[in-house]
Amino acid sequence: MIFYSEFDDFDAWKTALGSQGIELRRSEDIGNPADVRSALVWKPPHGFFQTFQNLELVVNLGAGVDALVDRPDLPNVPITRLSDPRMARMMAGFVLFAVTRYARNIPEFEKAQRDRRWHYIHPKDPADITVGVLGLGELGLEAAGECSRQGYRVLGWSRTPKDVEGIASSTGEEGLTAVLSQSDIVVCMLPKTPDTDNMLDADKLRLMKRGAFFINVSRGSVVDEPALIEALQSGRLGGATLDVFAKEPLSKDSALWGMENVLITPHLASIALPSSAAKQIAENLRRIGRNEAVLSRIDPRRGY
Repeated sequence: MIFYSEFDDFDAWKTALGSQGIELRRSEDIGNPADVRSALVWKPPHGFFQTFQNLELVVNLGAGVDALVDRPDLPNVPITRLSDPRMARMMAGFVLFAVTRYARNIPEFEKAQRDRRWHYIHPKDPADITVGVLGLGELGLEAAGECSRQGYRVLGWSRTPKDVEGIASSTGEEGLTAVLSQSDIVVCMLPKTPDTDNMLDADKLRLMKRGAFFINVSRGSVVDEPALIEALQSGRLGGATLDVFAKEPLSKDSALWGMENVLITPHLASIALPSSAAKQIAENLRRIGRNEAVLSRIDPRRGY
Protein backbone atom coordinates (compact mmCIF):
# COMPACT_ATOMS: atom_id res chain seq x y z
CA MET A 1 0.00 0.00 0.00
CA ILE A 2 1.38 3.39 -1.01
CA PHE A 3 1.01 6.43 1.28
CA TYR A 4 0.69 10.12 0.50
CA SER A 5 -0.22 12.93 2.89
CA GLU A 6 1.47 16.18 3.84
CA PHE A 7 -0.32 16.22 7.18
CA ASP A 8 -0.80 12.67 8.48
CA ASP A 9 1.72 10.68 10.51
CA PHE A 10 3.25 8.02 8.25
CA ASP A 11 4.87 6.11 11.12
CA ALA A 12 1.60 5.87 13.04
CA TRP A 13 -0.20 4.53 9.97
CA LYS A 14 2.67 2.14 9.16
CA THR A 15 2.51 0.67 12.67
CA ALA A 16 -1.29 0.41 12.73
CA LEU A 17 -1.52 -1.17 9.30
CA GLY A 18 1.45 -3.42 10.02
CA SER A 19 -0.54 -4.92 12.89
CA GLN A 20 -3.13 -5.89 10.28
CA GLY A 21 -0.53 -7.48 8.01
CA ILE A 22 -0.40 -4.56 5.55
CA GLU A 23 2.92 -3.13 4.37
CA LEU A 24 2.77 0.65 3.97
CA ARG A 25 5.38 2.55 1.97
CA ARG A 26 5.97 6.11 0.91
CA SER A 27 6.03 6.76 -2.82
CA GLU A 28 9.80 7.33 -2.83
CA ASP A 29 10.30 3.87 -1.32
CA ILE A 30 8.43 2.04 -4.08
CA GLY A 31 10.76 -0.03 -6.24
CA ASN A 32 8.38 -1.44 -8.83
CA PRO A 33 5.13 0.53 -9.32
CA ALA A 34 3.46 -2.67 -10.52
CA ASP A 35 3.69 -4.01 -6.95
CA VAL A 36 1.37 -1.29 -5.63
CA ARG A 37 -2.14 -2.68 -5.14
CA SER A 38 -3.69 -0.03 -2.88
CA ALA A 39 -3.21 3.57 -1.78
CA LEU A 40 -3.82 5.53 1.43
CA VAL A 41 -3.88 9.21 0.53
CA TRP A 42 -4.92 12.75 1.38
CA LYS A 43 -4.97 15.27 -1.47
CA PRO A 44 -2.30 13.60 -3.65
CA PRO A 45 -0.90 15.77 -6.45
CA HIS A 46 -2.24 15.40 -9.98
CA GLY A 47 -0.49 12.59 -11.80
CA PHE A 48 0.23 10.71 -8.57
CA PHE A 49 -1.62 7.53 -9.62
CA GLN A 50 -0.59 7.29 -13.26
CA THR A 51 2.25 4.75 -12.79
CA PHE A 52 0.28 2.36 -10.55
CA GLN A 53 -1.43 0.23 -13.17
CA ASN A 54 -2.36 -2.60 -10.75
CA LEU A 55 -4.17 -0.40 -8.25
CA GLU A 56 -7.25 -2.11 -6.79
CA LEU A 57 -8.31 0.23 -3.95
CA VAL A 58 -7.87 3.86 -2.93
CA VAL A 59 -8.52 4.85 0.68
CA ASN A 60 -9.03 8.53 1.44
CA LEU A 61 -7.57 9.84 4.71
CA GLY A 62 -10.68 11.69 5.81
CA ALA A 63 -14.35 12.20 5.09
CA GLY A 64 -14.08 14.68 2.20
CA VAL A 65 -13.20 12.97 -1.07
CA ASP A 66 -13.42 15.89 -3.51
CA ALA A 67 -9.67 15.69 -4.27
CA LEU A 68 -10.18 12.19 -5.72
CA VAL A 69 -13.14 12.92 -7.99
CA ASP A 70 -12.81 13.41 -11.78
CA ARG A 71 -9.06 12.68 -11.93
CA PRO A 72 -7.69 11.45 -15.28
CA ASP A 73 -4.73 9.78 -13.53
CA LEU A 74 -6.95 7.63 -11.29
CA PRO A 75 -8.12 4.35 -12.84
CA ASN A 76 -11.61 3.01 -12.38
CA VAL A 77 -11.08 1.43 -8.95
CA PRO A 78 -13.11 1.62 -5.74
CA ILE A 79 -12.50 4.76 -3.69
CA THR A 80 -13.44 4.52 -0.03
CA ARG A 81 -13.64 7.04 2.75
CA LEU A 82 -12.72 6.17 6.30
CA SER A 83 -15.81 5.39 8.34
CA ASP A 84 -14.63 5.26 11.93
CA PRO A 85 -16.82 5.77 15.03
CA ARG A 86 -13.90 7.45 16.81
CA MET A 87 -13.56 9.90 13.92
CA ALA A 88 -17.28 10.68 14.15
CA ARG A 89 -17.03 11.20 17.92
CA MET A 90 -14.09 13.55 17.43
CA MET A 91 -16.14 15.63 14.99
CA ALA A 92 -19.15 15.64 17.31
CA GLY A 93 -16.95 16.80 20.17
CA PHE A 94 -15.59 19.72 18.14
CA VAL A 95 -19.06 20.76 16.99
CA LEU A 96 -20.41 20.56 20.53
CA PHE A 97 -17.49 22.68 21.76
CA ALA A 98 -18.15 25.33 19.12
CA VAL A 99 -21.92 25.34 19.73
CA THR A 100 -21.55 25.51 23.51
CA ARG A 101 -18.95 28.28 23.21
CA TYR A 102 -21.60 30.47 21.61
CA ALA A 103 -24.52 29.19 23.69
CA ARG A 104 -22.66 30.04 26.92
CA ASN A 105 -21.36 33.43 25.63
CA ILE A 106 -17.72 32.41 26.00
CA PRO A 107 -16.44 34.93 23.39
CA GLU A 108 -17.97 37.70 25.52
CA PHE A 109 -16.10 36.45 28.58
CA GLU A 110 -12.86 36.14 26.62
CA LYS A 111 -13.16 39.78 25.61
CA ALA A 112 -14.06 40.82 29.16
CA GLN A 113 -10.97 39.04 30.45
CA ARG A 114 -8.76 40.91 28.01
CA ASP A 115 -10.35 44.13 29.28
CA ARG A 116 -9.95 43.01 32.95
CA ARG A 117 -13.70 43.48 33.32
CA TRP A 118 -16.12 41.37 35.41
CA HIS A 119 -19.00 40.73 33.01
CA TYR A 120 -21.96 38.56 34.04
CA ILE A 121 -24.37 37.14 31.45
CA HIS A 122 -27.11 34.88 32.73
CA PRO A 123 -26.90 31.44 31.04
CA LYS A 124 -29.74 30.36 28.76
CA ASP A 125 -31.56 27.05 28.87
CA PRO A 126 -30.17 24.95 25.96
CA ALA A 127 -33.78 24.13 25.04
CA ASP A 128 -34.20 27.82 24.13
CA ILE A 129 -31.31 27.71 21.66
CA THR A 130 -31.86 26.34 18.15
CA VAL A 131 -28.96 24.66 16.37
CA GLY A 132 -29.29 24.03 12.63
CA VAL A 133 -27.12 21.29 11.15
CA LEU A 134 -26.70 21.35 7.37
CA GLY A 135 -25.71 17.90 6.16
CA LEU A 136 -26.84 14.73 7.90
CA GLY A 137 -24.31 12.22 6.68
CA GLU A 138 -22.41 9.98 9.08
CA LEU A 139 -20.52 12.82 10.75
CA GLY A 140 -23.43 15.27 10.61
CA LEU A 141 -25.81 12.84 12.27
CA GLU A 142 -23.35 12.15 15.08
CA ALA A 143 -22.82 15.87 15.70
CA ALA A 144 -26.55 16.69 15.51
CA GLY A 145 -27.32 13.85 17.88
CA GLU A 146 -24.72 15.05 20.38
CA CYS A 147 -26.21 18.56 20.37
CA SER A 148 -29.68 17.09 20.85
CA ARG A 149 -28.48 14.98 23.80
CA GLN A 150 -27.17 18.16 25.44
CA GLY A 151 -30.65 19.65 25.30
CA TYR A 152 -30.41 21.98 22.32
CA ARG A 153 -33.30 22.20 19.88
CA VAL A 154 -31.82 20.72 16.72
CA LEU A 155 -32.99 21.27 13.15
CA GLY A 156 -31.37 19.26 10.38
CA TRP A 157 -31.23 19.70 6.63
CA SER A 158 -30.06 17.14 4.10
CA ARG A 159 -30.28 16.34 0.41
CA THR A 160 -32.38 13.24 1.10
CA PRO A 161 -35.03 12.81 3.83
CA LYS A 162 -33.86 11.59 7.24
CA ASP A 163 -35.92 10.32 10.16
CA VAL A 164 -33.86 10.74 13.31
CA GLU A 165 -35.15 10.90 16.86
CA GLY A 166 -34.52 14.28 18.47
CA ILE A 167 -33.81 16.08 15.18
CA ALA A 168 -36.44 17.90 13.12
CA SER A 169 -35.20 17.07 9.63
CA SER A 170 -36.07 18.76 6.34
CA THR A 171 -35.00 18.80 2.69
CA GLY A 172 -35.31 21.03 -0.36
CA GLU A 173 -35.05 24.79 -0.78
CA GLU A 174 -38.00 25.49 1.52
CA GLY A 175 -36.50 23.32 4.23
CA LEU A 176 -33.11 25.04 3.93
CA THR A 177 -34.75 28.45 4.26
CA ALA A 178 -36.58 27.31 7.39
CA VAL A 179 -33.42 25.95 9.05
CA LEU A 180 -31.35 29.04 8.26
CA SER A 181 -34.04 31.48 9.40
CA GLN A 182 -34.89 29.69 12.66
CA SER A 183 -31.42 28.76 13.92
CA ASP A 184 -29.41 30.69 16.49
CA ILE A 185 -26.34 28.67 15.52
CA VAL A 186 -25.84 27.11 12.06
CA VAL A 187 -23.37 24.24 11.62
CA CYS A 188 -22.25 23.46 8.05
CA MET A 189 -21.41 19.78 7.51
CA LEU A 190 -22.16 19.53 3.78
CA PRO A 191 -19.82 17.67 1.42
CA LYS A 192 -18.16 19.40 -1.51
CA THR A 193 -20.12 18.65 -4.68
CA PRO A 194 -21.05 20.70 -7.76
CA ASP A 195 -24.43 21.32 -6.10
CA THR A 196 -22.93 22.64 -2.84
CA ASP A 197 -20.22 24.93 -4.27
CA ASN A 198 -21.03 28.46 -3.02
CA MET A 199 -24.39 27.13 -1.84
CA LEU A 200 -24.31 29.45 1.16
CA ASP A 201 -24.05 32.68 -0.79
CA ALA A 202 -24.95 36.23 0.26
CA ASP A 203 -28.67 35.58 -0.20
CA LYS A 204 -28.59 32.46 1.95
CA LEU A 205 -26.55 34.18 4.65
CA ARG A 206 -29.11 36.99 4.75
CA LEU A 207 -31.76 34.41 5.66
CA MET A 208 -30.01 33.78 8.97
CA LYS A 209 -31.12 35.56 12.14
CA ARG A 210 -29.36 38.82 12.80
CA GLY A 211 -26.59 38.06 15.30
CA ALA A 212 -26.68 34.30 14.63
CA PHE A 213 -23.45 32.29 14.71
CA PHE A 214 -21.96 30.18 11.94
CA ILE A 215 -19.75 27.09 12.26
CA ASN A 216 -18.11 25.45 9.24
CA VAL A 217 -16.40 22.07 9.64
CA SER A 218 -17.06 20.68 6.15
CA ARG A 219 -15.57 22.46 3.12
CA GLY A 220 -14.73 26.11 2.56
CA SER A 221 -16.09 25.96 -0.99
CA VAL A 222 -19.64 25.51 0.33
CA VAL A 223 -19.62 29.14 1.54
CA ASP A 224 -19.16 32.36 -0.41
CA GLU A 225 -16.20 33.55 1.66
CA PRO A 226 -16.35 37.26 0.70
CA ALA A 227 -20.08 37.29 1.51
CA LEU A 228 -19.36 35.63 4.87
CA ILE A 229 -16.69 38.23 5.66
CA GLU A 230 -19.10 41.04 4.82
CA ALA A 231 -21.82 39.52 7.02
CA LEU A 232 -19.38 39.25 9.93
CA GLN A 233 -17.97 42.75 9.47
CA SER A 234 -21.42 44.33 9.25
CA GLY A 235 -22.67 42.58 12.39
CA ARG A 236 -25.38 40.68 10.53
CA LEU A 237 -23.71 37.53 11.86
CA GLY A 238 -22.55 37.54 15.45
CA GLY A 239 -19.52 35.35 14.88
CA ALA A 240 -18.07 32.32 13.19
CA THR A 241 -15.95 29.29 13.99
CA LEU A 242 -14.15 28.25 10.81
CA ASP A 243 -12.15 25.06 10.46
CA VAL A 244 -12.16 25.02 6.64
CA PHE A 245 -11.61 27.62 3.95
CA ALA A 246 -11.91 28.12 0.20
CA LYS A 247 -8.11 27.98 -0.05
CA GLU A 248 -5.96 26.27 2.55
CA PRO A 249 -3.81 27.30 4.28
CA LEU A 250 -5.78 30.50 4.75
CA SER A 251 -3.96 33.42 3.14
CA LYS A 252 -2.11 35.68 5.60
CA ASP A 253 -3.86 38.70 4.12
CA SER A 254 -7.38 37.33 4.73
CA ALA A 255 -9.58 39.71 6.70
CA LEU A 256 -10.74 36.75 8.78
CA TRP A 257 -7.48 36.64 10.76
CA GLY A 258 -8.03 40.03 12.36
CA MET A 259 -11.70 39.65 13.27
CA GLU A 260 -12.45 39.36 16.99
CA ASN A 261 -15.70 37.52 16.29
CA VAL A 262 -14.00 34.73 14.34
CA LEU A 263 -12.26 31.63 15.66
CA ILE A 264 -9.93 29.97 13.12
CA THR A 265 -8.68 26.39 13.38
CA PRO A 266 -6.52 24.64 10.72
CA HIS A 267 -8.83 21.92 9.35
CA LEU A 268 -8.59 19.58 12.34
CA ALA A 269 -12.16 19.23 13.62
CA SER A 270 -11.88 15.51 12.92
CA ILE A 271 -9.03 13.33 11.70
CA ALA A 272 -8.67 9.65 10.91
CA LEU A 273 -7.23 7.67 13.82
CA PRO A 274 -4.83 4.93 12.66
CA SER A 275 -5.39 2.56 15.57
CA SER A 276 -9.09 2.15 14.82
CA ALA A 277 -9.32 2.91 11.10
CA ALA A 278 -6.68 0.31 10.17
CA LYS A 279 -9.21 -2.46 10.82
CA GLN A 280 -11.62 -1.06 8.23
CA ILE A 281 -8.83 -0.76 5.66
CA ALA A 282 -7.77 -4.37 6.27
CA GLU A 283 -11.36 -5.55 5.93
CA ASN A 284 -11.75 -3.77 2.60
CA LEU A 285 -8.54 -5.32 1.28
CA ARG A 286 -9.86 -8.74 2.25
CA ARG A 287 -13.11 -7.94 0.45
CA ILE A 288 -11.16 -6.97 -2.67
CA GLY A 289 -9.41 -10.33 -2.50
CA ARG A 290 -12.77 -12.11 -2.29
CA ASN A 291 -14.32 -9.98 -5.08
CA GLU A 292 -16.84 -8.57 -2.61
CA ALA A 293 -18.21 -5.04 -2.33
CA VAL A 294 -16.07 -2.74 -0.19
CA LEU A 295 -17.31 -0.75 2.79
CA SER A 296 -17.87 3.03 2.65
CA ARG A 297 -17.35 3.29 -1.10
CA ILE A 298 -18.00 6.73 -2.54
CA ASP A 299 -20.06 7.48 -5.61
CA PRO A 300 -17.95 9.79 -7.81
CA ARG A 301 -21.10 11.04 -9.57
CA ARG A 302 -22.39 12.42 -6.27
CA GLY A 303 -19.00 13.43 -4.93
CA TYR A 304 -19.36 11.61 -1.60
